[in-house]
Amino acid sequence: MSNISLRALLLLLLAGNAFADDVLHLYNWNNYISAETVARFEAQCACRVVQDYYSDNEEMLAKLAAGATGYDIIVPTGNAMESLIRQQALRPLDKSKLPNLKNINPAYLDTAFDPGNRFSVPYAYTLTLLGYNVEKMHELGLPTDTWAVIFEPEYLVKVKGRVTVLDSQRELMAAALKYLGYSANDTGEAHWKQARDLIIRAKPYWAAFNASSYIKELTVGNIWLVHGYSNDIFQANLDAQKAGRKFSIASSIPKQGAVLSLDSMVLHKTGPRPDLALRFIDYMLEGSNSAELTNLIGSGNPNLDALRHIKPEIAQNPAIFPDAQHLAHLEMLRDLNRHQRRVLSRMWTEIKLR
Repeated sequence: MSNISLRALLLLLLAGNAFADDVLHLYNWNNYISAETVARFEAQCACRVVQDYYSDNEEMLAKLAAGATGYDIIVPTGNAMESLIRQQALRPLDKSKLPNLKNINPAYLDTAFDPGNRFSVPYAYTLTLLGYNVEKMHELGLPTDTWAVIFEPEYLVKVKGRVTVLDSQRELMAAALKYLGYSANDTGEAHWKQARDLIIRAKPYWAAFNASSYIKELTVGNIWLVHGYSNDIFQANLDAQKAGRKFSIASSIPKQGAVLSLDSMVLHKTGPRPDLALRFIDYMLEGSNSAELTNLIGSGNPNLDALRHIKPEIAQNPAIFPDAQHLAHLEMLRDLNRHQRRVLSRMWTEIKLR
C-alpha cells in the first residue's frame, strides 16, 4: 500500500473516531421529539443523538438519584426541575449561545421554578383536563366543562365503568383540589383529606386508574370519559378517525381550572458535551423545528415563531392553545418537601386500598 493510501486511510479512521465521539446524550419523555427533527440536527452538526427515555418525572429523578450520569440534556417538568436545581445537578445556561431564545412567549419564562431562566429553556407543555366521547356525553346529557363529572355520583352513575382517571398522586389530587375550590398546590392537610374523601367517594364508579392505555380505550370506545393529558386525548381522536370510528374524541378545560405542565430543556452537570447541548437547544428553538412536535403529538407550544408552522386545526384548539381566560385558571405543580411527600403517599395508599 502506498504512503498516500496509508495517509488517506489514517485520515478516514481519525474522522470516523471523531464522529463517534461527537455524541449528544438526550434523556427525554417517550415519543417527545420527531425523528425527522433529530435526523436534521445530526446532519447539521455531523454528530449522533443518543436518546434514553422515561415515562414520568419520578422515574427520571430516581434513575439520576441511583447514579445515572452522562446525560447532556434532560427535559423535566417544572416541579422536577425545581428538585434538580435544589440538588445543584444542573449547569447554568450560556444564553449568548441561544439567540433563538427570543422566540419563547414571555408568559412561559421566569417561572417560580427557575426565576430568570438560569437553567431552563421551555420546550413544550400539556394540560391535564377532561377527554370524552362527544356523542356519548351528548346522548347522556352530561356536562364536559367541570370536574364534577368525574367526582359527583349524580353524573357518574350514568357512566359507571366507563371512566378512567390518571394513576398519579399529584395529578388526581390536583383535580380534586381544584374542584373543591383550592389551589392545585394547596398543601394543607385538612384540604388534602377533603380531596382524598372526594376521590374515595367517586372511586367505585371508575373503571381504573390509568395513565397509559386510556388512549386506546378511548379510541375503541370502551371508555367514554377520562382525566388525562391534552396530547394523549389529541392522539386518541386522531386514532379514532383513522380507524373510521363513528364517534369523535374531544377535550375541555374544566371551569374550575386545571394543571399546566411545562417541560423544559436543561443541561445536566454530568453531560460531557454542554457545547453540543447548547447547539441542540438553539436548534429546537427555531420555530419550524419546534412546530414539528406539536404537529406530531398535539403538545402545547411556548414558541411564538412555531405558530406559523403549526397546522391550523391544532393552533385553533383551545385545549392545546388556551386563551387568556383559561390560562388565568391554569397552575403548574410545585415540588413537595419530604414531609409532604410522605403524607401524600400515605393518603394515596388509603385511596388505592379503599
